Amino acid sequence: MLETFQINIAYFFLIIGSLFLLVGAIGLIRMPDVFTRMHAVSVMESTGATLIIFGLIIYSGFSAISIKLIIILLAIIYISSVATHALARACIHDDIKPLKVVGRKKQ
Repeated sequence: MLETFQINIAYFFLIIGSLFLLVGAIGLIRMPDVFTRMHAVSVMESTGATLIIFGLIIYSGFSAISIKLIIILLAIIYISSVATHALARACIHDDIKPLKVVGRKKQ
């Protein structure tokens, strides 16, 4: 009974994480400029990967595998934020400007 509940919770996290990645991929295609695409990808990857790895941790139980998954999760969270920041800085260095919305007033 408890094992079935554990597997169902793991599948729930895996499905929700996969949906986050799918929605983020669609957002990546639909976003107009590089900065909004970077934002969509960084949020998608951090949230989707976190949920998927949580599902894998729950599925594997407390073992050496779950410790390795936690280390991978920490690496993904750290590396994705640093990579997104470096990419944004490179875009700014190359004078790539974000698109401006027409009809929007500055406050």
